[in-house]
Amino acid sequence: MPSPSPESPKSDLLQGTLDVLILKIVALRPVHGYAVAQRLQQISRDVLQVQQGSLYPALHRLEKRGWVRAAWAASETGREARFYTLTRDGRRQLEDQRANWTRLSTAVTAVLNTVE
Repeated sequence: MPSPSPESPKSDLLQGTLDVLILKIVALRPVHGYAVAQRLQQISRDVLQVQQGSLYPALHRLEKRGWVRAAWAASETGREARFYTLTRDGRRQLEDQRANWTRLSTAVTAVLNTVE
């Protein structure tokens, strides 16, 4: 995967999009918080960089809502970490939010592509 140039602009996440992005990453396989941030950055080609101050409160919020489940396990470095997995309700929420995002982004794109 090519890396962007150092001048590539970073994007701020729209409010509410962090939750759906985390749900998608956790849906791929059980993962700890640091790995969630790494995967988001990697998949977005460094456009999305989530700070710990935003990531961990979001993970706790998703756990409290019953959309992810956390359990302690050894990470790839041998250190204990909380691994997050998607629950059935979380999978349903992911699909609802993905459909909403697709509808919204299609609408915004239509407006932005309007010929003057």
